[in-house]
Amino acid sequence: MQEKQEERLGSEPIGKLIVSMAVPSVAAQIINVLYNIIDRVYIGHIEGYGDMALTGVGVTFPILMLISAFSAFAGMGGAPLASIRMGRQEYDEAEDILGNSAGLLVLFAVMLTIVFSIFKTPILYAFGASENSITYAVDYISVYLLGTIFVQIAVGLNTFISGQGQAKIAMLSVLIGAVLNILLDPVFIFVLHMGVRGAALATIISQAVSALWILHFLTSQKSVIRLRLRKMRLKPSLVGKIASLGISPFIMQSTESLVSITLNSGLQRYGGDLYVGTMSILSSVMQLIVIPMQGVSQGVQPIISYNYGAKNGKRVKEAFFKMLAICFLGTFLLAGIAVIAPEIYAGIFTSNQALVNLTCEVMPVYFLGITIFGIQNACQSTFLALGQAKVSLFIALLRKVILLIPLAIILPKFMGVMGIYRAEPIADVISVLITILLFTVTFKKILHNMENRDMI
Repeated sequence: MQEKQEERLGSEPIGKLIVSMAVPSVAAQIINVLYNIIDRVYIGHIEGYGDMALTGVGVTFPILMLISAFSAFAGMGGAPLASIRMGRQEYDEAEDILGNSAGLLVLFAVMLTIVFSIFKTPILYAFGASENSITYAVDYISVYLLGTIFVQIAVGLNTFISGQGQAKIAMLSVLIGAVLNILLDPVFIFVLHMGVRGAALATIISQAVSALWILHFLTSQKSVIRLRLRKMRLKPSLVGKIASLGISPFIMQSTESLVSITLNSGLQRYGGDLYVGTMSILSSVMQLIVIPMQGVSQGVQPIISYNYGAKNGKRVKEAFFKMLAICFLGTFLLAGIAVIAPEIYAGIFTSNQALVNLTCEVMPVYFLGITIFGIQNACQSTFLALGQAKVSLFIALLRKVILLIPLAIILPKFMGVMGIYRAEPIADVISVLITILLFTVTFKKILHNMENRDMI
């Protein structure tokens, strides 16, 4: 019965399948990002010090992204491989991949908790904290780090649920925690007067509940592939294969952290706390725009991986082109709102009029290039789904490491603080154009060689 659930990835009409897979995945991604955004909305409206608390919590964003990046390394590195194995009907091998991914997540959780707990204060200063915001940053991250293991499991293993065609279950896994977070945030922040510590506590409790739900499903008979303790012992050969794919989403997310560090430190140098506060809002809005499209690609990715494993090139192409259209239209519309009517987004996060005004001034510049970013998102996800680790890695490095970070350092020397905001659209447009060229050259070749190649 359960095998039939994942076998529909190779037989059900693509349009219907994308809706059934992508809609729950988009919902799950949106709900997942609400963990941090809801915290910021509540924190930004704390009477008396909300604007500075929001700035302090924004400085912790690189650490949160690094923790999430390690989840992506094991989860998004392992899930496409497991889907490809299921496409070949190799279920025992798929379980080996699931077990090793889970083992990596536990190892990462222990390492990250120890390192960031010891060095959090100097790290936060390096990330753009000031004497005014450091207290709030330390308060938030000190509590959040206690739940690192729950974040690793909840984010990393949920990809293995969607990867077997169970998109609704994957969505429910996130929904449970998000609803709990929405309920607990105002209680801990305002009723119990815990401030930013309360926001962090609400988040880790919610993530813990999600993690327990996911573990329950993956160890039950409802799961096509089961998480078994004996398969969590790390095998170098499997870890290498997981790493070869996981390094791309890891870099995508970890470089987001590096970008945040570069932008925050530059804004603190050329502008001050108020400018750092705008980046806290802009990064949240960026998530609201990009995360739904990542949900689409995450929902379509198992379809591409499964049919690639089954050597069905026609379904692979159809799934890609439908995903491309959805992702492009999505970012064009959502980023278009930020360009045309930035006040719609800015007012959500703060009641400080000076911060709202400055954010509305810089937001149209910052998000101009994101209007076409859905194209790169679709191509990047397809390369990942096809097991093309090297190409996916290059695309991951291109926009942020090769283009955005150097531009964000160089441009303000000539343009002042606005050069930091202008670096984003320049990097976005150039990386999209290069990605289109690269994808056009390689996609047909990959499908042509599919029948004869020894796939991962």
